[in-house]
Amino acid sequence: MPVAFIQEFDMDPDSRSTTNYDAITARLGGVRPDGLLMHTAGFDDDAGVFRIFDVWESQEQGRRFIDEQLMPIITEVMADQPDGGGGPPQRETYYELHNVVHA
Repeated sequence: MPVAFIQEFDMDPDSRSTTNYDAITARLGGVRPDGLLMHTAGFDDDAGVFRIFDVWESQEQGRRFIDEQLMPIITEVMADQPDGGGGPPQRETYYELHNVVHA
C-alpha cells in the first residue's frame, strides 16, 4: 500500500534559505531509494513551513531509507551548524494513500 510521508519545518519569514536541504541532497549524490515513488520539497508560505512530501511504495521502505541512509547524513550536516541547523521537524507523519496516479 503506497504511503505519503510529510515533514514540516517552521520557516523564518525573513529567510528562504535551503542551505541545509541542499547540502543533504548533495551528500546523497543522486541516490534513488528503493520504493521511493516521488519526492518534493518547498515552502508553503500560507502555513509558514518548509515541507517535504514523499510518496513511498511502503512505510517500511521509507523508514529504512531514512534510518540507514538519510539520518547519518543529516546528523553530520547538522553537527556543522552553529545552532544545530534549526532542529527537528515540527511535524512528521506517514499515512496510507487511497489513490496514486502516475503521470
